[in-house]
Amino acid sequence: MKQEIAFIQREDLKVKPDTASLGFGKYFSDYMFVMDYHTDIGWNDPRIIPYAPLTLDPASMVFHYGQAIFEGLKAYKTADGTIQLFRPEKNMKRLNESCNRLCIPQIDEDFLLHAIKQLIVTEKDWIPDGEGTSLYIRPFIFSTEPYLGVRASKQYQLLVILSPVGAYYGNQLSPVKINVEEQYVRAVIGGVGHVKTAGNYAASLKAQENAEANGFAQILWLDAKENKYVEEVGSMNIFFKINGEVITPRLNGSILPGVTRDSVIELLKYWNIPVSEVKISIEEVFAAHERGELEEAFGSGTAAVISPVGELNWNDQTITINDQNIGQLSQRLYNEMTGIQLGKKEDPFNWTVKVAQVEV
Repeated sequence: MKQEIAFIQREDLKVKPDTASLGFGKYFSDYMFVMDYHTDIGWNDPRIIPYAPLTLDPASMVFHYGQAIFEGLKAYKTADGTIQLFRPEKNMKRLNESCNRLCIPQIDEDFLLHAIKQLIVTEKDWIPDGEGTSLYIRPFIFSTEPYLGVRASKQYQLLVILSPVGAYYGNQLSPVKINVEEQYVRAVIGGVGHVKTAGNYAASLKAQENAEANGFAQILWLDAKENKYVEEVGSMNIFFKINGEVITPRLNGSILPGVTRDSVIELLKYWNIPVSEVKISIEEVFAAHERGELEEAFGSGTAAVISPVGELNWNDQTITINDQNIGQLSQRLYNEMTGIQLGKKEDPFNWTVKVAQVEV
């Protein structure tokens, strides 16, 4: 039986931002979902409460040993007023995979999805309906036990916050310049690169900062062992279209299994476009360009959906992809994915999950 979710009314509601000024991750809705964990009683006290700062003990273990994980998904409002999610069960499953890796207690995936839906219905007026907009959903869990000692915490808190967002990058489909990172590494096989833990992203900041200082929008990560095999681009999975075939690095324990990545692969198979998950080196990518066979490159992720790559810089060499234009396949994938998410296109995979119907 599902636990009852308590609700605490806030006194006044926030002024909602103008759709044109949303950006990404700058504004947050009126309410958030919270749930606590203690080893003696398990996950308990689910509640929707006013969005507000948290109070934590300075000895809370998250500050010292980094037990913190998160997920990211979106809610969309269709033209007929349907609020829907895109493959949310995949995010719930991946959250539990992150829990397992960081010794955090498993969550009831069905109950958390139920709570997220209830929170979205409460905050339905926060879902923007402008072109390229959505309601970003951020579930996260962190350790709260006040204790200084290296072990798994006995206490945790789970929260879900909501943020109305526009495009992750200002010009969503403008091809970006990417620098291949050779000094720093993102993750190692056997580490935590395959889960969404906060430390992964903290470790990436220095390389990203350096890339931006040199005029690049993102970095392409290579493997940590040989520093030659392609892994991810920024916080996205990466795809290359080479001589008619789409290639993406195979999951190996250090690459995040993206929901959008999986969706791209399923769409390509549905369209009978050759797609392979293989180990591919940066040398092979540049050699394909030299032969005139590198047709497109793009990243995929929840935030940006599809982000085309227009330029790659590696080992003092710079290559331009598709004349710095978005490729036909990248555009088709973006149109199809966002079309399904917004209810504008048929959903042959039953990827969308209806949350509620609202007046438009």
